[in-house]
Amino acid sequence: MDNFENIICTLLEADGYWVRRSFKVNVSKVEKRQIGKHSIPRPEIDLLALNFSRNEMLALEAKSFLDSPGVKIAELQEEHEIPSGRYKLFTSDRYRKIVIARLHKDLVDCGMANSKTIITLGLVAGKVYKSHSEEIRKYMEKRKWLFWSPEDIKQKVIALANLGYENNAAIITAKILTR
Repeated sequence: MDNFENIICTLLEADGYWVRRSFKVNVSKVEKRQIGKHSIPRPEIDLLALNFSRNEMLALEAKSFLDSPGVKIAELQEEHEIPSGRYKLFTSDRYRKIVIARLHKDLVDCGMANSKTIITLGLVAGKVYKSHSEEIRKYMEKRKWLFWSPEDIKQKVIALANLGYENNAAIITAKILTR
């Protein structure tokens, strides 16, 4: 499991979410044809986070990009009829609608959601190109998507230090770094 995703799971759990990693969405052959790609593998959602009290499910893409230039807003703003690139759920309306609808059905079928559960798409970024976090945040908010910037993640990690002791590497590290 990706260590960045593990840290994000800990942050989500601290915010009251139940988290599941690497959820495969069971798009059908008909849906694959509707998407425009007949032989795509099952889409995978990096992290699903359920808040029971709000009946809300976050479908999150987690991109650490710590040793790269980071998330580029231009790549998020691309529009593709047929999904391509690393941000398919964000850049292809048809793909997103089909995958999110199928995700909702899969979650209901396996008892992880109900017909009224709201699914919100989101992106968690460990690094953003040229510190364009606010531009990305505005873009994502306009579309009613969630965005955690590196700055958001840093603040959430610092907040972990205030939690009681848990045998969790992220919490222990936060406590060590903030003392």
